[in-house]
Amino acid sequence: MNSIAVLGCGNIGLSLIEGLLRMKGEQELKLIATRRDVGRIGHLQAKGVKVSDDNVYATRLSQFVIVAVKPHKAEEIFRQIADELNENHVLISVVSEVSCEDISRWVGKDLPVFRAMPNTAASIQESITCISASNATKDQVQTVEYLFSGVGRTVVIEEKLMAAATILGACGIAFVMRFIRAMVQGGIQIGFDARTAALITNQTVKGAADLLITNNNHPEAEIDKVTTPMGCTITGLNEMEHQGFSASLIQGIIKSFDKIEH
Repeated sequence: MNSIAVLGCGNIGLSLIEGLLRMKGEQELKLIATRRDVGRIGHLQAKGVKVSDDNVYATRLSQFVIVAVKPHKAEEIFRQIADELNENHVLISVVSEVSCEDISRWVGKDLPVFRAMPNTAASIQESITCISASNATKDQVQTVEYLFSGVGRTVVIEEKLMAAATILGACGIAFVMRFIRAMVQGGIQIGFDARTAALITNQTVKGAADLLITNNNHPEAEIDKVTTPMGCTITGLNEMEHQGFSASLIQGIIKSFDKIEH
């Protein structure tokens, strides 16, 4: 697993490349990145990444081919590289709304196909990547898990849950960022300058997530630790719920899911 092509280096593709570069201390990875406008990824050359606008060339040089284009471009790219694919290739799609069955039909070959849904935190090795597989061996699944473990944590799921994984894990980054922005704005209104409000908010959010991960605890158990009778925490929480905080977040997730499903 040392030759990897990332076809279509937009935001997610670049995040993956940046994360994979951080793995190079563990093993020598040969990376090639493609984009129509090569100038947008030219800076990767200084980091030892080959760059090209030729997807067929990149596929020829690689064993693992990660396709990270927009959904409407996916069929064109998979058909474009089909003739270069052989039994040694492993296809990995990080394209939403495209099934393993679609990919197999487009390439016209019986190859292992994976769907993976990371998020942009891959660039700092803090992504959550949901993975599903088709026509793959146990060893191939473990290898793809290892590949994405280099950019964060991984979980293997059924393919029917990939749309939901896209919303919760990939779109979820934006939802959390909007929550953080609101926290910072609230901090400014109660007296902090923007930089200090951001520092306090960011570390608070990070600490909250780490608490849940480390203690394997339910959020309500941690909430109970900081809510006292008639205190300021429960007063704030109740006002947020009165204004529809949880309901609006849940509805936003459902609306995003409905959009991707239809």
